[in-house]
Amino acid sequence: MTISRFRIAAMDCDAEAELVRMRLADLDGIDRIAIELPDREAIVEHHTDTNIVTAALHDLGLGAAHLGDGGVMPPAADQHRERRALTTALAINAGFFIAELAAGLLARSMGLIADALDMGADASVYALSLAAVASSTSRKKQLARTSGYLQLGLALVGIAEVARRALNDTGRPDTTSMIAMSLLALAGNIATLAILQRVRTGEAHLEASWIFTANDIKVNALVIAAAGIVAATDSALPDLLAGAFIFVIVANGARRILTISR
Repeated sequence: MTISRFRIAAMDCDAEAELVRMRLADLDGIDRIAIELPDREAIVEHHTDTNIVTAALHDLGLGAAHLGDGGVMPPAADQHRERRALTTALAINAGFFIAELAAGLLARSMGLIADALDMGADASVYALSLAAVASSTSRKKQLARTSGYLQLGLALVGIAEVARRALNDTGRPDTTSMIAMSLLALAGNIATLAILQRVRTGEAHLEASWIFTANDIKVNALVIAAAGIVAATDSALPDLLAGAFIFVIVANGARRILTISR
């Protein structure tokens, strides 16, 4: 039996931690997986070659590095409480996906629509993690592939729509709606991580929560900044650029999901 510790530099949100769990759970010889998000580390108890574990983590494209073997595993998490927390996180992200999508369509904002898809992508990862508990390996991979292809397809459609709007003057978006909805989404992201951290570490570490939500906060801030520039310049271009950038982020997340489901 070996206990290996890995640094995963780009694992800065709980959805990415779930991708790591699902990727490792698919390997033979994995006994336990512990994620320490504040340190961006994964601790794996296994009886397979460490190089196999390292290669599986490297395939995710999250900057995984093997720190060494030895030490002890953290106490096992309360599976019932963790499942309940994941269900809550799924509900929050799915709710904001619907709300942001509706607001984005009404405000004619590609930034908001893209941010909605980003929230929906996180929700799909939580859903996959919950579904995997009672699913066979083949079923889990099928669900992951379906989610990955759906996200990738939506992201590509979004990029195409950005291009269409850039070539045709469709008018500028409603900046007030963009800012208001982005602030609500930011609150939803922080609430999600507070719930998950309280379950996994015993208390909600505010500093750690800000670290974990770094990507989502940057996305929310990007939409808010784009709204400000749209208002200042009376041009829809900043919103289109923000939307295109976020769609690329979602497409990359879909790539990671497809990686774990090969």
